[in-house]
Amino acid sequence: MSAPLLMVAAAFLFASMGVCVKLASAYYPAGEIVFYRGLIGALFIAGVARARGGTLRTPVPMMHLWRSVVGVASLVLWFYALGNLPLATAMTLNYMSSIWMAMFLIGGAVLVSFNQGNGSAGHGIDGRLVVTIVLGFLGVALVLRPTMDSHQLWYGVAGLLSGMLAAMAYLQVTALGRIGEPEYRVVFYFSLGSCTVGLGTMVVNGVHGHTWQGAALLLATGLLATSAQMMMTRAYSIGHALTNASLQYLGIAFAFGYGVLLFDDPVTWMALAGMLLIVGAGLGATLLRARQAPAVSNNSVET
Repeated sequence: MSAPLLMVAAAFLFASMGVCVKLASAYYPAGEIVFYRGLIGALFIAGVARARGGTLRTPVPMMHLWRSVVGVASLVLWFYALGNLPLATAMTLNYMSSIWMAMFLIGGAVLVSFNQGNGSAGHGIDGRLVVTIVLGFLGVALVLRPTMDSHQLWYGVAGLLSGMLAAMAYLQVTALGRIGEPEYRVVFYFSLGSCTVGLGTMVVNGVHGHTWQGAALLLATGLLATSAQMMMTRAYSIGHALTNASLQYLGIAFAFGYGVLLFDDPVTWMALAGMLLIVGAGLGATLLRARQAPAVSNNSVET
């Protein structure tokens, strides 16, 4: 399959995974869903590595540990938001990662400016990145206002934080890629981290019993997420980064369709306008980052 087809398929599978997570939230808490998602993913990737003759042993365990801590925290918050917000809203907030990365770039430019004694916090800051950030958060305001009740505030905050942590995970994956760690190994240790954190929540909160429906949803969540992650990884390894990032946002459109058809989520002009603003700002931030740091990519990252 070509990179564009892989990205479209991955976006659809991630949206489908979101449906499964939302439905599974009626049976299990977010931490338990994360555990089973990680367990299935780890087994799947271990099988792939064995079939390819690869090894899961890594020379940089601490880098994988930090990437897993950040990535799993993002995943838990995202699953928490998925279970309690309209599907498209939770997906959109998680896809804010490109805008958060633009904020990180601006923060870095400010620190460099002060360290070099330029006397101006704005020295070296790309004004276009500032515009993308403002537009992105304007989009957030439009998305959240018509789709959230007052008791859903914390779920919205969780969704926003999941996007911010996903941006940090992107940076960690980039660092791992630059030292030669293969994608499957990055995905494996992320899945292993998901197992560990999820198991910890189950020790504290107890283990919930299974029904056929619940077990099927957990299995589907793990298989869809891992398959989508592998497709996205492959697409970023053979395709153009900006094209891939553009097609990745189809996940929001798929989630919106699922939400309307399956969950009777509301359709308002404000929510649609907010989603368009976030997508446009995310693509703009991706393009500007690609021009400033062409080696940075988003491969091997789920959230």
